[in-house]
Amino acid sequence: MGETTEILTNGTRVYCNAEHRFGTDALLLARFCPPHRAQRAVDLCSGCGIVSLEWHDAGHRGPCMAVEIAPEGSALLRQAVQDEELSHIVPVLADLCGWTPPDAGLYDVVACNPPYFTAGQQSASAARATARHELACSLDDVCRCGARLLRDGGRFAMCHRPQRLAEVFAALQAARLEPKRLAFVKNKAGGAPWLFLVEAQKNRRPGLIVEPDVLISAGAALYGPAAQNT
Repeated sequence: MGETTEILTNGTRVYCNAEHRFGTDALLLARFCPPHRAQRAVDLCSGCGIVSLEWHDAGHRGPCMAVEIAPEGSALLRQAVQDEELSHIVPVLADLCGWTPPDAGLYDVVACNPPYFTAGQQSASAARATARHELACSLDDVCRCGARLLRDGGRFAMCHRPQRLAEVFAALQAARLEPKRLAFVKNKAGGAPWLFLVEAQKNRRPGLIVEPDVLISAGAALYGPAAQNT
């Protein structure tokens, strides 16, 4: 399977392979919207489980579901959960389109690192193509699933490409998820952003805060207390 192991800041192991691995965007997302220690959380499009594992590494101990459609990705997280003895993280192999668990409507935080593309060249690997292109779920599907899972006032966070910012905001609001926080990620001050992070709340009034840009340069800390901001 060609598995590799990544070690997070506080020692939590993340298992990856060539088709199910993580990048800077997933770490930024996890650190942008950390659940409080005992809150109920969901990691949608979880892949190898990096968001749920990063939350654990930072101190989250509440119930956490990690939902992934690809069996190999879900299996990587399942192995990490077993080896780390993490009883609060539950890998769920499911298609989020229409998926509704028995406790839907009770979650505090939902995060998703969704497929970014609707067109363009696709990977020859089916797993990588599904992770990058909207083949198994659309932007609307992701937002509707987040809304089903959250309690009123619950937080939904997503990372995405700046060229789809208007689409993301429209999909969030159509699902009754009101954008509340927005941050752009850049490689250097004054440069164009390559990613944005947005947090919305279910059934809340409009009121958006645009936060300082997050700068990611060689060796710089990622989003969080030690992040380099403008």
